[in-house]
Amino acid sequence: MDSKAVRFFCAYKQSQKKVFLWEGKTISDLFINEQIRDREVRVIGVDGEQLGVMPTRDAMRLAEEAGVDLVKIAPTAKPPVCKIVDYGKFKYEQARKDKEAKKKQKIVEIKEIRLSPNIDTNDLNTKVNAARKFISKGDRVKVTLRFRGREMAHMNTSKHILDDFAEALSDIAVMDKAPKVEGRSMTMFLAEKR
Repeated sequence: MDSKAVRFFCAYKQSQKKVFLWEGKTISDLFINEQIRDREVRVIGVDGEQLGVMPTRDAMRLAEEAGVDLVKIAPTAKPPVCKIVDYGKFKYEQARKDKEAKKKQKIVEIKEIRLSPNIDTNDLNTKVNAARKFISKGDRVKVTLRFRGREMAHMNTSKHILDDFAEALSDIAVMDKAPKVEGRSMTMFLAEKR
């Protein structure tokens, strides 16, 4: 091996070593105690009071005196924000808050209804009623008008079908995205009125 290859190999080994040591120390996505490498940090006390900006060593000493951990909660702030808190309890509270937030969120699904340019009035009314059910449940509806073969030549004259569809649902729905041509189909999105 030439000297250039040896230097590269040594640098590669050292970088692997550093990564391994760093990965060995990291317990979670938050930095705690000795993992905090910043010179100065803004400290929040055990009771939630602001203790101000201080060197990291002083903040670690305060955490040790309280018998708890120093946790970096806002790493992107200038200076980073650390909190003196029991780490296990902090993680438990955070997981509980995330679980509560997940319960309260509403997942909006997109339901698709497909139409063809030569659809009959009764068939269109059936599709409108299906869309009405979806919208009343809180879902968004994607209405697709599909063109096949020679129907492609008459795309512009078939736009009225989507307009009629939106008009039939105007009492409970609003047009989220106007009809738009995408390849062999024309699509439109409807959402519940607020």
